[in-house]
Order: sequence, then structure tokens, then C-alpha cells
Amino acid sequence: MKQQGAHPEDTEGTPDASSRPDTAKEPGGAHRDVAHIDEVEGDEPLLPARVHRPSDLMRLVGGVLAVVVLLAIAAFAHGTTSGLEQDINKGTGQAPDLLIKIAGLASSIAILLVPVAFAIERLIKRDGLRIADGVLAAVLAHGVTLATDLWVARAAPDSIQDALTQPSPGDIHALTDPVHGYLAPVIAYMTAVGMSRRPRWRAVLWVVLLLDAFSMLVTGYTTPFSIILTVLIGWTVAYGTLYAVGSPNVRPTGRTLMAGLRTVGFRPVTASREEAADAAEGGDRGRRYFVTLEDGPPLDVTVVDREQQAQGFFYRAWRNLALRGFATRRSLQSLRQALEQEALLAYAAIAAGANAPKLIATSELGPDAVMLVYEHTGGRTLDSLDDEEITDELLRDTWHQVKALQSRRIAHRRLVGDAIVVDRSGTVILTDLRGGEIAAGDLLLRMDVSQLLVTLGLRVGAERAVASALSVLGPDAVADCLPMLQPIALSRSTRATLRRLARERAEREREAVLEASRHSRPPRAHEADDSRPVVLDKAGKKAVRAEQRAEKRAIDEAREEDMLSQIRQEVLRIRPQAPVEPARLERVRPRTLISLIAGAIGAYFLLTQLTHIEFGPLISNAEWGWVAAAVLFSALSYVAAAMALLGFVPERVPFLRTVAAQVAGSFVKIVAPAAVGGVALNTRFLQRAGVRPGLAVASVGASQLFGLGCHILMLLAFGYLTGTEKTPSLSPSRTVIGGLLTVAVLVLVVTSVPFLRKFVVTRVRSLFAGVVPRMLDVLQRPQKLVTGIGGMLLLTACFVMCLDASIRAFGDESTSVSIAGVAVVFLAGNALGSAAPTPGGVGAVEATLTVGLIAVGLPKEVAAPAVLLFRLLTLWLPVLPGWLAFNHLTRKAAL
Repeated sequence: MKQQGAHPEDTEGTPDASSRPDTAKEPGGAHRDVAHIDEVEGDEPLLPARVHRPSDLMRLVGGVLAVVVLLAIAAFAHGTTSGLEQDINKGTGQAPDLLIKIAGLASSIAILLVPVAFAIERLIKRDGLRIADGVLAAVLAHGVTLATDLWVARAAPDSIQDALTQPSPGDIHALTDPVHGYLAPVIAYMTAVGMSRRPRWRAVLWVVLLLDAFSMLVTGYTTPFSIILTVLIGWTVAYGTLYAVGSPNVRPTGRTLMAGLRTVGFRPVTASREEAADAAEGGDRGRRYFVTLEDGPPLDVTVVDREQQAQGFFYRAWRNLALRGFATRRSLQSLRQALEQEALLAYAAIAAGANAPKLIATSELGPDAVMLVYEHTGGRTLDSLDDEEITDELLRDTWHQVKALQSRRIAHRRLVGDAIVVDRSGTVILTDLRGGEIAAGDLLLRMDVSQLLVTLGLRVGAERAVASALSVLGPDAVADCLPMLQPIALSRSTRATLRRLARERAEREREAVLEASRHSRPPRAHEADDSRPVVLDKAGKKAVRAEQRAEKRAIDEAREEDMLSQIRQEVLRIRPQAPVEPARLERVRPRTLISLIAGAIGAYFLLTQLTHIEFGPLISNAEWGWVAAAVLFSALSYVAAAMALLGFVPERVPFLRTVAAQVAGSFVKIVAPAAVGGVALNTRFLQRAGVRPGLAVASVGASQLFGLGCHILMLLAFGYLTGTEKTPSLSPSRTVIGGLLTVAVLVLVVTSVPFLRKFVVTRVRSLFAGVVPRMLDVLQRPQKLVTGIGGMLLLTACFVMCLDASIRAFGDESTSVSIAGVAVVFLAGNALGSAAPTPGGVGAVEATLTVGLIAVGLPKEVAAPAVLLFRLLTLWLPVLPGWLAFNHLTRKAAL
């Protein structure tokens, strides 16, 4: 679509049209250049002066990691570094003195002249912003070198100091500088101004650096590791500066586009910017223009620059890391690679017999952009068509185009609605081939089929989408795509659409169930009596069963299948034996990666604490009576957990089987985060025990809500006691005051930010819709409420006593800690463990408990083994009994 207006950068600095001799005035007072038009019709977005490139961030991270690795080698491989220095000194010592003097003199002069010469050259070309970036990077690099020199001289290990310094030739009692204070700023300056991207200047830069390093090494004023560290610091600071302040935006303007078209033989008259396409796939699809010529049909031009190409970098990098069996295209291609790939796909698609835009020219638009010129296709995308316009013939034509691509092993990789264009004659054209693959494997081809099935199913329904695919591809090809029919194999925009539809579907189901429950539940007079338990007669039980059947019928009627399930069912009607088990496409999941990182951090922390502890004497002196007491308290916690759950379930559920379910939860905690695994298992257990799904979720939610309230109250109470137990006054501890102030600030922030306020209100409304009515049912049965709250208090007491017994098993009277202090440490550690994304809170709980016990006065020689014993009894040893209980309940259909 054409847009009106002009881009600010296209008109800035140009003379007024009325002052040019080659202009003619059109009706309405407009002026048109007779020779050519350099402006672009269309209100292009205002370009930012600077852009933050992901490539700069990646180089910054790489530089930091390289510095860390270098310092680690210097710290732990002292023999290797010493041998390397001796070999280099021996080799350079044989160099002629004349050569050494010439190299030193030349490098000293060039190291100052080269940056100045490049700055003059940039200023002449009016590129002063780059010079400013270079000066800022040089200043920051100088500050980093000073800080590094200070750290090496005063705080660094001796091995690092030996690797980076040596006795100065001029003063044997002094040491050379660990980092060269003048070389690192020069490297940072030259990198930030972009000298390395210009071949001639880059060659001069490397010659100067090598000469300076050679002269410094030969004369004994530096070490090899010092040279490498200097280069890394200058390089890292430069890219950090560029990412922080942004690089100058060099995106080509409309004038550049028109000039580029003339260089490839076209005579453009006007160009209009098309509306931005959906950026859900990473936003790297390029800017599109509709160009009219003096003679000949119009053109469609796509311009890709470095800024657009960098968009979506982290998403593509994560896809390459997470998906197994295949990889998407390189996360960050060069512009030349992007141009060649799109041109290759365009030619290959037409050669395969598919309808695709015909590429007629390509060109570079300066060093930071490329241009691809296509014949104009016209038409509208599938997303913009009305439902009645999407006929069965159009669906079959779409599948014919995909079949043509797959006959030559070409994968499109992005068969979404805006990549399918229907021209004025009704012909389907496949666009956006840039992300495709040549010589694709079966996996990618099957993913294309599953993606197009979902794309069409979202518009015309699963039945028509599958029927059109079967008529063109055949039942075998369609059935083979079922294992690919999973969200991870679909495009980013399609996954977002499916999530939105799932939320809407869940909301409709919940409203239908609540409405049915309100209509089918008659008022009961005997429920108003809160003083005694409710006893139902035959008629009452019959009414309850009728109510349950009505709600179950409402749930069945309100349940809607998601689009993926609908497509599977349609395919299975044709091929009942088709494989439906989803293929394993993920190499690593985000939760797994976070768990590994958190576990590694926790393990590192524990290992650093344990390296100074002698476990032999500690275990031999352990009090085994207290170890047995800790085991007893750990076992009693499962009984308390069963009480805490059943107290919020008005229905009758076997107590012993509930205890077994809590034991099974100790196995589930190892394979899922602590705050997720237990909730899911208890909900499933209650459903299997005869509690309706909605009520089961509400019961578990009510127990969690009461547990959270008890947890906060106990943390505040014990925190208050820890602040008063060593003082005669009853003033609360500073921790409690700080916690209350923090909570108050968070409440103010949430209520003042509209987005956060809406998020919290939505969650609270859903809570009151299910959990609060369930809590009202529990309040009518006082003995249930006492059981639930008593179970929660007993559960916390069991864990606190288990941790206290673990401390006493390894400590003595001089190292004892009050029960209040142990309770505060446990409650804080348990809260962090529930919030941590790691299974069972591994890493987070151990670190919190150890640090907390040390903070309340326990020696780390006692705190570390006590925490290990506590976690062994409450997390690791119950895994085997939990696995047995889980399998037993599963066989009994209780889970």
C-alpha cells in the first residue's frame, strides 16, 4: 500500500524545487523533477541517529570471556606461562640491535600518527561522530588499564602478577606495567572508529601493533600475556562503548535507493514505501518499495541493511541452540551472504515450477546495505483476504506451489499468511523465500507441511485445510507430518496466535463451568449451620450426584479442541495408523538451561565452602542421636503435608493414600521446580480420588494460599524474635523493617503502573472465581480448617526441627543457634527454593541456608555439613521411596 508524505532524511539538505531549472510545475502547486525524482513517496519511520547492534554485544561478551580465560591460564598454568616467556625472550634476544631500534622508533611514531591521520580523513568526510566514539572508547580504555594495573599490583594472585609483569630493564627493583597505558586506548580508539573495516587502514594498524609488540618484548618492557591482555582490553572496551552509545545509523535513504536502481539500468520515476510487514519473525525481512519506471512495468524492491539484519539475532541464535536435528540459517549472516541466499532461493523456486517473485537484479547500496529487485506481483496476502474469498481451489493451488518446491527439496521455512500472495487473477505466489533451505532434509519438508496446515486451519478450519492437503499431497505425505505438529516446529507468529486462542478458549470453558455450577446448585438450608459437620441423607447425596453430573456435562460441552488436535483428528480419520507421537525437536529447553546454570552456581558455591572442611574428623565426631532425630522429623513432614492438603478438601479422601502421594511428590520435585511439581501432583491425585477438576484445582490453590499466608506470618514473627532475643527492649529487627518497607514499595509500584495493576487484578479475579468459593466451603467445616492450618504449622515445625537436629549433630553447645534463628533461615531458604526454576530448588536452597546459618553466627565448618545432611534427608534420600510410591499410585490409577 502506498503512503503519503516524505521521509525527513530524503528532503533534508536538498535545495527548494522552485529554484532548480529542470523542474516543471504540476497542478496544485507541486513540482516534479523532469529528469528524475530522488524522493520516496511514503511516510518512512524516522530513523534513529544510532542503533545498538547485537554483533557489538556479542563481541563485548566474547572479549570479557577471553580476558577471564587469559587470567585463568595465568593463575593456574604458571609453569606454562613461564616456559612461554622464556622461549619468546630467547627467540627475540637473537634479533639485531639495529632492527630493534628501528622497530621501536617506527612503532612509537606510528602509534600516534596513524590515529591522528585517520581522524583527519574522517573529519574531511564529515564523519565526526565516529571520531567522538573513538575518543570516548580511548578514555574508558585508559581508565580500565589504570584499574587493572592497580588490581595486579595490590590484590591479584602472585601467579597472575608474574605472568603480566617482569623486572624493569631500567630499574631492577621495579616491575613493568601489567597493561600498556597508551596501547590499549589506541586499540580502543581505532576499533571504535571502524578502522578495522577498511582494508588499507587495517593493514597499517596491524603493522603498527606488531612492530610495537616486537620492540616491547625484545627490550624486556612487557610479557606476552601483557600484550594479549592489552589488546583484549582495548578491543572489549571499544565494542562495549559502541553497544552502549550505539553506532551511527547508515541505513540508506530513498535517494540512495533511486541512485542504486539507476546503476543497474533502470530509470525510476517514483518509489513508495510499502507498509511494514509483521515483524514477529525477527523483523529482518527488509524494507519494501513499489517503484514505477519511465518505461516498463513497475518493480518491487527489497532493501536489507545491517540494522535490519541484526534484528532477531538472539531469537535465531536460541533456535539454533535449542533445536536438534537441524539448524536455522546462521544467526548473523553478512549482507553478501544474505543477498546470495535470497537470490539462490528465488531462482531455485522458479526452476522448480513454483510461482515466486522473479528476481531481475541485485546490487549493493554502499557498504552497509543491499538491494534486490523483483518484478511486481501485485495482489493481496492470505491474511488480508476475507473468509469467503478463500475458496477450495485457492487452497489446492497453495498446496500445489508447496508440492513444486518440495519436489526439488526446497524448504520455505515460513509458510504463514503474509508469505502467501494471491494476485488479481487468483494465482497463488509464494514470497519471503529468504529463510528457506536448498537440498532440505525430510524434517524441514515435513515441518513446512505442518506449518501450512496450521496456517490454513486458522483461517478455514481444520477440515478444509486437511482435505485440501490430502487432495494434492496424498494421505501418506500428510500423515508423515503429524510428529511435526507441535508448537516448537511452528513459526513465531503462529505460536503467538495459538497461545492467544488457548487463553480465550480457557476463559470460555471456565465461564461455562461456573455458569453451570450456579444453575445446578440449589441452596441448602443445613449448610448455614457451622457448628456441626454436614450429614447428608439419601436425598441429599442424590442431589449432590446430580450436581456433579450437571457440572461434568457442562465441562464436556464447553471443552474445545485446539487447532493442532483438530488437525490430528482429521488426519487420523484417513490414516488411523499414522504416527502421532511428537518428534523430539528440542535439544535443550530454557528451563533445563536455567536449571543447569543455577545448579552449577550452587555446586560451585558449595564446593568453595567444602574445600576447607575436613569431613573425616567431623563425621567421626557427629552425634548420631541427633541424626536419627533429623530422620524422624523428615519422615513426619509427609504426614503433616497430607494434613495440610486434606484440610482444604471437603470431600472424603483416604488419608494413607494422601500420605503416599506426598511421598511420591519427593520424586516429582527432582524432575520439576518445587513450586510446580507438587501442585500438579496434588491436583492430579485429587482428581483421581473423585474430586471434580475445577474443585481439585481450587483445593490445591486454597492450601497454597493459606500456606503462603502462614509462611509470611511465621517469617515476620520469627524475624521479630531474632531481633529481640539479644536486646532487652522489644524493638523489631532491621531485617523485618526493611522487608516491610520493600513490600510497601512494591505495592506502590504495582498500583501505580497500569500494566502491572491490570496483571495483578486479572490474577486476583481468577483467584476469587475459583479458590475463594472453595475456601468458603472449607470454613463451613471447622474441623477441616483446623486440620489444614495445623498441618501447615506442623510441616514447618518438622522442617525447622530437622534442620536444628542436623546442626546439633555436627555442633556443640558453643556453636548452637536459637530455634528462632533456625526458623528464619529455613523459611527464607524455602521461599527462595520455591521461586527458583531448578528442580527441588537445587543450588538456591543450599546456598541460602548455608549463608543464612553463617549470618546467624554458625561457623561454616558446621553450617555446610548441616545443610548437606538436611538436604540429604529432605530431598535426595526420599527420591527412591518417592519413585516407588509414584509407581504404586500410578498402577492403582491414583495418579
